[in-house]
Amino acid sequence: MRILHTMLRVGDLEKSLDFYTRVIGMKLLRRHEYPDGKFTLAFVGFGPEDTHPALELTYNWGTSKYELGTAYGHVALGVNDIHATCDAIRKAGGKVVREPGPMKHGTTVIAFVEDPDGYRVELIQQGT
Repeated sequence: MRILHTMLRVGDLEKSLDFYTRVIGMKLLRRHEYPDGKFTLAFVGFGPEDTHPALELTYNWGTSKYELGTAYGHVALGVNDIHATCDAIRKAGGKVVREPGPMKHGTTVIAFVEDPDGYRVELIQQGT
């Protein structure tokens, strides 16, 4: 058993695709429109779905905003150089909402960025 994907509902699919592909560096793996159901699914990730987990971005036609709720936490990504990654995300127009630094009550270096819908993406420095 393994995790296949995590689904996020998005209010503007093109903005979200731009964020996850251009700003974060994922690839668009597949996209399919469902006119009868009035929704579009787009899957993004860092590698093929048969070996890597993906994010499923679900756009329900005509819905431009969601309340995120208090149960959702974040998606976490491991990075080799957290400072360079945050700089690149900022230069690409992304929003860094917590600068790199040690996590509370620990030593792991983390940062947080926010996608166009307000979902948090945690960056975790790898190899330290």
